[in-house]
Amino acid sequence: HVQLVESGGGSVESGGSLRLSCAVSEDTSGPYCMGWYRQGPGQEREEIVRIPRNGLPRYGSSTQGRFTVSKDNAGKSLYLQMNSVQPSDAAVYYCVADWRDNCASYPDMVSWRYRGLGTQVTVS
Repeated sequence: HVQLVESGGGSVESGGSLRLSCAVSEDTSGPYCMGWYRQGPGQEREEIVRIPRNGLPRYGSSTQGRFTVSKDNAGKSLYLQMNSVQPSDAAVYYCVADWRDNCASYPDMVSWRYRGLGTQVTVS
């Protein structure tokens, strides 16, 4: 049973940096597509980025230029480097993954087959 395990959340000062990680638990090939979502208090869930197994990432507009996604060589660990963090970045961050499509589908977070439990980021 595949699980996505996020880590790296915590408290960060405004203007600071934080790196989130997401690991695929099973011994399997890397997902066709992985991504990050977030949901702040009282806010709609927002897609930050999605990245195909082979190809370039696609970023949402609110974090592009400040957040950078990367993967390990096996494509089974996903990272989100958060720079110039702002108070509006405070949220629960979720990792998502799927093996069905190379990032063309998944209109919202619930459409992804695998979703992590989330890691909290607070900004002081």
